Parts: sequence; structure tokens; C-alpha cells
Amino acid sequence: QVRLVESGGGLVQPGGSLRLSCAASGSILSIRTMGWYRQVPGKERELVAEITSGLTSNYADSVKGRFTISSDNAKKTVNLQMNSLKPEDTAVYYCTFIIGLGRYWGQGTQVTVSS
Repeated sequence: QVRLVESGGGLVQPGGSLRLSCAASGSILSIRTMGWYRQVPGKERELVAEITSGLTSNYADSVKGRFTISSDNAKKTVNLQMNSLKPEDTAVYYCTFIIGLGRYWGQGTQVTVSS
């Protein structure tokens, strides 16, 4: 059983910063990829950023230059530093791990960017 727990969401003003963290626990042998997705009501969940076990990262065009993903495979954690936040970044953010052949999701954390 794999469990992912996110933290760090909240309310921030436009231009502000937040840092999301996600920690995995359970029976974990090999982490292939860690990442963050986000979802707003009525829309599909979309990729924000992901990072492989080899530390290759990939970002959605909408967050390039503003968000930074980092990970620690040994600690089984992934973080998302979000700077210069915009109202359109408002969403529920989910961390996700690909472990072996399975993908696992956290419960989600709300990020609201508003003045």
C-alpha cells in the first residue's frame, strides 16, 4: 500500500509564492517519476511539472520560469516551489508517483490565488 500526503496549499495574493510538498510512505521499491497535476472544476486534470528518478524535469508551458520541481528519492518526497502566482493558477494540486507499473495519487491540496 502506497500513501501520498500533500501539504503547503493555501490562499496567496497574485505575485506571491507557495511551496507544496508531498511525502510517500508504504511499500515503495522503485520510484520512476514524481510530479504534480492540477484540476479546476469542470476541467480535466492537467500536468504541472514532473521529474524522473534521473532528475529530468518537464513543465507545462503555463508555469515555465515560475514553478520549480525538486525531489529526493531517498526521502520519497517531491516539492513544487511556485513563484509569481497568478489567479489562473488556482486549482486543486495533486502529487503523483509512478512506482513500478502503477501510478499513485495524493488527496489534493487547494491553492487559491486571489486578492
